[in-house]
Amino acid sequence: MTIDPASSQPRKPRVVVLFGGRSSEHSVSCVTAAGVLEAIDHSKYDVVPVGIARNGQWSLASVDPEQWSLRSGSLPEVESGPETVVLSGEGGSRELVAHAPDSLPKSMGRVDVVLPLLHGPFGEDGTLQGMLEMADIRYVGAGVLASAVGMDKHYMKVVFAAAGLAVGPYEVITDRQWNRSPEECLSRVSGLAFPVFVKPARAGSSMGITRVTEVSGLRPAIEAAREHDPKVIVEAGISGREIEVAVLQGRGNEDPRTSQPGEIAVRDGGHDWYDFEAKYVDGAAAELSCPADLPDDVTTRVRELAAVAFDAVGAEGLSRVDFFYTVDGELVINEINTMPGFTPISMYPQMWAKSGLPYTELIDELITLALERRTGLR
Repeated sequence: MTIDPASSQPRKPRVVVLFGGRSSEHSVSCVTAAGVLEAIDHSKYDVVPVGIARNGQWSLASVDPEQWSLRSGSLPEVESGPETVVLSGEGGSRELVAHAPDSLPKSMGRVDVVLPLLHGPFGEDGTLQGMLEMADIRYVGAGVLASAVGMDKHYMKVVFAAAGLAVGPYEVITDRQWNRSPEECLSRVSGLAFPVFVKPARAGSSMGITRVTEVSGLRPAIEAAREHDPKVIVEAGISGREIEVAVLQGRGNEDPRTSQPGEIAVRDGGHDWYDFEAKYVDGAAAELSCPADLPDDVTTRVRELAAVAFDAVGAEGLSRVDFFYTVDGELVINEINTMPGFTPISMYPQMWAKSGLPYTELIDELITLALERRTGLR
């Protein structure tokens, strides 16, 4: 319980569940929110769902998880409306304030912590985190720098390499480089070993990603990625097993905690790789093995490296770290996701559930970590 400054009476911590957003992962964020709204302990927290429409408007949203779940042939969407809500940090008030036409602003009460379930730019990339820092409001997950580095697959790899982690071959194509000379970019990228994966540098949930097996497929794949982000990264395909580790911040000054490693196996059925449909739509497309069938020393090593990656970017709260385990026994890091998919069937909560921390308790632990950390520079 917390103490209400106005009445000096104890009350449940008020948690704003924030979702939607302006990125191409808007609907994925809504699906994540559905899982959390259903699993969070409503007897322990005063839960206030706030949706962000694609135009950036914030508004109070339904607490009913069904409204934000995947429906057959339809992706959930936050619609804009007549009333807007804002987070006020004025004078340390940390209030949620509603604004409507022809009405005076109305306080919705003090916010104790924000659970930002946003994926992609304008939510997972440090922009929202910066706004919350300016408002002096606590929130779950990584801070400004870690979020920005974790979102940009280019600088993520630069940081990983500097920390001594093995990184696969890649090339980056900026907007300026592509507009100046697509041929030069294509020539540079075609030097990578095929197949390659062409990706938006700052997107997730497999949005805009194309697996390319020959040079002729590069240009359309790059153009497809540029629909999501003008900056594109092209990664050489690595032959190996895909191993993931869920990382959870330690309490106080303790080291990060790591789950048992998991392995994704994409089943036959129209999915050549772990794409958007396999992640969120086709529940039978992928299978998680956790703990992954690995030698004991490899299990220990991959968990250690996941914690190294977590600390390398300065992450807080949660992250999922993905590796390739090659036939030569090498662990090559693929990426870190500072706000991983968080539906009940997503890999991050599944790995923790199989490691002894169920979904509802995981949500509670993340909120507790956020409430315990100080605001401002850490």
